[in-house]
Amino acid sequence: MKIKILGTRGEIEESAPYHSKKSGVLINKTLLLDCGQKSFLDYKPKALLITHLHPDHAYFVRHDEKPSINIPIYAPEGFDELAIHIKKKSFKIGTYTITPIPTLHSAKVQSNAYLIKHKGKKILYTGDMIWIEKKYHKLLKNIDLVITEASFIRKGGMVRKKKETGQIYGHTGVPNSISLFKKFAPKILFMHFGAWFYKNIKQARKKIKKLAEEHNIEIVVGYDGLELTI
Repeated sequence: MKIKILGTRGEIEESAPYHSKKSGVLINKTLLLDCGQKSFLDYKPKALLITHLHPDHAYFVRHDEKPSINIPIYAPEGFDELAIHIKKKSFKIGTYTITPIPTLHSAKVQSNAYLIKHKGKKILYTGDMIWIEKKYHKLLKNIDLVITEASFIRKGGMVRKKKETGQIYGHTGVPNSISLFKKFAPKILFMHFGAWFYKNIKQARKKIKKLAEEHNIEIVVGYDGLELTI
């Protein structure tokens, strides 16, 4: 599979040229995973998979006008008058098998990761998350590449809890993601960087490299326009 990282910036102010666009990943010029910028549709993908309806992953949430998207859209829940397909089990898009995997992230919107299988290769794209419940871990075996978020470098990330319900919400930390996914994949690509990354990008890359060495796993630091093949 040919992967192009279209955007790597989280919901923070733009400050670095190679990390200026919000979340988006293009698979084989066919599947668009998240659409943080309307311009990503110019690549003319065949389908759009949205992890969750936050504006840095679904640009149209931010705007009042009705968006015009003329390709199938898949997401964990509907949005206004958009024709969104809500899938709970594996489904096909052409020769791709897509498995939605629920994630813990937001107190207000539902969220999915997507496991994408194509010609013997498997990619997991998580969007933002705190955790994937253990009952879904059986789906994560033998993944070739995990693409996930890096909002926080500190262990534990930023996790809050609603007093009324006990529901947790927020973002995991990079060390936690590595500990989780190294059991299932030989390579992790980080994107959706938080403010910590932009304070000193060179030092941020060194921190991630050190974590890769400590955990004995290959880590790729994503940037806008990065292309790779698995």
